[in-house]
Amino acid sequence: MIVYFGGSAYAGLAGTDRQLVDRLSVSVPVLYVDPPVSVTTPLLHPHLADSVRGEALRRLGPRLWRLCPRVLPGAYRPGMYRVTNALVRRAARTAARRLAAELDSPVTAVVVATGADLIGAVPGTRTVLYLTDDLVAGAELFGLPRRRLAAAQESMIARADGFAVVSPHMAEAFRAQGHDPVLIPTGCAPEAYAGMESAPWPADVPRFDRPAAGFAGHINGRIDLALLEAVAEAGHPLLLVGPHEPGFQPARFRALTERPGVCWTGRKPFAELPSYLATIRVGLTPYALDGFNRASFPIKTLDYLAAGRAVVSTDLPATRWLRATPGGAELIRSASTVDGFVRAVERELAAEPAPDLVARRREFAARHDWAHRAGVLARMLDLDPDPARQEEPAP
Repeated sequence: MIVYFGGSAYAGLAGTDRQLVDRLSVSVPVLYVDPPVSVTTPLLHPHLADSVRGEALRRLGPRLWRLCPRVLPGAYRPGMYRVTNALVRRAARTAARRLAAELDSPVTAVVVATGADLIGAVPGTRTVLYLTDDLVAGAELFGLPRRRLAAAQESMIARADGFAVVSPHMAEAFRAQGHDPVLIPTGCAPEAYAGMESAPWPADVPRFDRPAAGFAGHINGRIDLALLEAVAEAGHPLLLVGPHEPGFQPARFRALTERPGVCWTGRKPFAELPSYLATIRVGLTPYALDGFNRASFPIKTLDYLAAGRAVVSTDLPATRWLRATPGGAELIRSASTVDGFVRAVERELAAEPAPDLVARRREFAARHDWAHRAGVLARMLDLDPDPARQEEPAP
């Protein structure tokens, strides 16, 4: 059995952690441990209200369980984070022992994909640290002390049995420090987009009178609003799918959504995403070019390609890595300025997508699917579940 400490709630957006454990649980039992919650969590994050109700340990599938550790309010304030980590460790050990006894299947591996120091939470197991974000670079974004995050990260790297990172930028940075991390980028789920062209038009999206561009994901401090504003200002229909962080440029974002031709749907389940992407011709990855984003690997770029859509992204290292893999340069456009971004969007909007081009986009995405990524992680854990024995593509 695997214990996976996720950096995000399983019930949230279907991100890296959830996608990986879904694939791993096909072959081996997995206990997914959510970030801790308290009675005050729903006040700031209403979509997590379910996490503080009912049983803390829940069965999600034949080989998949979810644990929602309950802790005290103010979990990561100075002096409290140690108490929080201790409570999470205890809850995880208790749940793991219970499941191991029920399944007659001992815990043999642990993945820590969070900034909390949970190395050694389940003794006697092989533990892999998987950094899916550069939390040190994003310390201010998350309101956490940079020095504490950096010290915890260095300590976890030293004590983990294996170490993986999500982006080529992070891999290069850690190698320069003398570490040797495994690269496990984000992936996509091509199967989710099969038959999407026949999906019904979403009721909350107007019928555009010309090809539209679209963005799917969190709208927060990582996003360069100027790029979305420029696309709308140029007169192109713009679809925004995903939650808006209330504290992020509220007046500016409201003005954007009130523009003619701009449609914002709010948060949508991953299962509904294909029907929304079917309404656009170009998918946008408009990340701000800061230190945190340079270390990221946006899922949405591959999702757009899996849906057969064109992609325009800012010039992130992850985008360069994808463009350097076979076939990537002709399928993904990138730009480092607002004007260049809009010009790239306009070129793709004007191009009628031929069936063979749509097929190439989907074939490219399929080479970067979650099964391949899960296979790399499984081998780090001394497991080898099918599918996915293929190595990561090299640029």
